Amino acid sequence: MNNEKLNKTKIFGREELREAADSLKQGELVAFPTETVFGLGAIANNNQAVKQVFKTKGRPSDNPLIVHVHNINSVYDYVEEVNDVALKLMETFWPGPLTIIFPVKKGIFAESVTPNQKTVGIRMPNQLEALLLIEMVGFPLVGPSANLSGKPSPTSIEHVIHDFDGKIAGVVNNYSEFTQVGVESTVVWPTAERIEILRPGAITQAMLANATGIEVLEKSSEEQMKDTTIASPGVKYTHYSPSQPVKMIDPSHSLEDWKDFINETDLKIGILAQEHIISELQTNSIGFSYYSLGSNEELEQATQRLFAGLRFLESSDCDVIFAQAFEETDETHAYLNRLSKASSSMI
Repeated sequence: MNNEKLNKTKIFGREELREAADSLKQGELVAFPTETVFGLGAIANNNQAVKQVFKTKGRPSDNPLIVHVHNINSVYDYVEEVNDVALKLMETFWPGPLTIIFPVKKGIFAESVTPNQKTVGIRMPNQLEALLLIEMVGFPLVGPSANLSGKPSPTSIEHVIHDFDGKIAGVVNNYSEFTQVGVESTVVWPTAERIEILRPGAITQAMLANATGIEVLEKSSEEQMKDTTIASPGVKYTHYSPSQPVKMIDPSHSLEDWKDFINETDLKIGILAQEHIISELQTNSIGFSYYSLGSNEELEQATQRLFAGLRFLESSDCDVIFAQAFEETDETHAYLNRLSKASSSMI
């Protein structure tokens, strides 16, 4: 079936998961929820279906896809080796927002899943609908973020429909306003001696070190850009950017500085910040579009709402987006990683 000629993308309810699974087995694309973001699903052994994922998203063909499984034991069917560190990570963090790089068995997955690579990233999502869907399909699913490449990732079913209505067979409903985590999974490459973080996420460097007792390293974005081998998505290409330029506001700036930045420009401003900043700016009768990142007591809300906020402000009439940055900590690292990729500069 040609996904480009679909009239409308169906929303599959829980009682229709079998129908969604049948669509995937027939080579169609079905988006599905996870605890991180929505994934654009295709059965991972159908090369034509997997290529359609790249085409529909506008994704570069050398950007590898993560494979999603519904249980730990199935991993042994798809990889050459599960070392002791990888096993410990699976036992500790699966199901959950952690992708592990493994040496892949040849001839199991479609060639385009791991373009010219000897490895594959695998994870087991912590989302009931996703796990049931994979089990019903009977084979793992690829699931890159269900958004047009380069744009903010989808954290609600509305985001998926916005980007792909009429272009994919369907999307599975998660019956929630937003996904739980809000940014993509942590990606790690474990060896016996150390763990390398290829993409940060909700599973932090400290959590990985505490679970395994070995060294955990993370290359800078600049170092990863120089690598010729791309083992993980999210390290080479532009990501998460709305149409408008995004300016990060350094956490050292006061509320008075925010007011000055807004007053000094003739552009229409969009504000992506925590509630106390938005409320203070509103009391000064400063006109702007805004999206709240939640309260300053709950930093995880900022990460969960980041992509939704960028999408909301992109659809507003603002000319530029001022986004709140935070001090770098384990808790804010994934938020800052995604926001820095979306932004053009720091103020």
